[in-house]
Amino acid sequence: MNPAHLQATHLSGPVLVIGTGLLGASIGLGLRARAVDVVLSDPSPSAQAVAQDIGAGRALEPGEELSPQLVVVASPPDVTARVVSQALRDYPSAVVVDIASVKAAILTELQQDQALEPADLARYIGTHPMAGREKSGPVAARGELFTSMPWVLCPHEQSNAVALKTAQALAIDLGAVVSRMSVDEHDASVALISHLPQVMSSLLASRLQDTEPHALSLAGQGLRDVTRIAASDPALWVQILGANAAKLVKILYGVREDLNRLIGTLEHPEATGSRLDLAQLISEGNAGQARIPGKHGAPPQSFAWLTVLVDDRPGQIAQLLTEIGEVGINLEDLRLDHSSGQDVGMVEISVLPSRRQELIDYLDSHGWKVLQ
Repeated sequence: MNPAHLQATHLSGPVLVIGTGLLGASIGLGLRARAVDVVLSDPSPSAQAVAQDIGAGRALEPGEELSPQLVVVASPPDVTARVVSQALRDYPSAVVVDIASVKAAILTELQQDQALEPADLARYIGTHPMAGREKSGPVAARGELFTSMPWVLCPHEQSNAVALKTAQALAIDLGAVVSRMSVDEHDASVALISHLPQVMSSLLASRLQDTEPHALSLAGQGLRDVTRIAASDPALWVQILGANAAKLVKILYGVREDLNRLIGTLEHPEATGSRLDLAQLISEGNAGQARIPGKHGAPPQSFAWLTVLVDDRPGQIAQLLTEIGEVGINLEDLRLDHSSGQDVGMVEISVLPSRRQELIDYLDSHGWKVLQ
């Protein structure tokens, strides 16, 4: 993924957002915070009403003839190409982008659309903001959802300079980090870094369906971390996985080989070399995990962790964060967990190693219980 070092420009609007789910409404909120005129459209009147109520944009006024600078198609993946095609024909002076998570199939369908002229396709760019939540719908929308997150632009051979400039302005205005890829490079990348994690999380979580409650009561943060995205919307993911099946299945073949290797090793744990095989498996995971970029795309960095016990009552976490802010130590990461059966919670805090002991001493002196 090559960062697109493009000069920051800004949208003048109006911007028409078609689709007011999590991402569409979040785009509306982010643009409205920059005073951009956002018009919302959704086939679901209730979804559009919620998006309007939270301030993501306005409805088209009766008799208003809209001439948007930009149309953002935030529709479900299986209808995205059709909605993009209609938008290109309805708004002949607008740039049209979509934000679907699979790009090649959409571009192919548009290129085969006999209703579109080459000049229409020149105004289209496929994009993909690499942001989201396990929750869906406009009620889960956040205007800052895209801040410091990658936003991939996938211009094609016919894309013109105005379309590229406008698409980049959308991402930059929402605080995202712009990158450019071909549609094939994008789809291969997300198959590994986005779609495979969803599949693995769902597979693991599905094993919990018949698990005894007393076993689940032992669950720690590790299980919660790995299965968090298993709560994602099934209808959406059926479309995503189906659209990128060819790229994903190649990766799953490799995963299957790894699982077969692991199963074979565990079936004969006392065999010569079995422990070496297990150690190699974990080490390979260490090496892969170490390649994941750190904050804001920076190289990975090791941080120091400490755990603070807090009473399970309102205001405790806010007070803790306020006091940490007073000492001037930056939190690199934060995780919350509840102690099973106890009226306390645990706040895991990540800081630079050089500041860890300073923070421990400060919190101890202010009455907090720190677990080292």
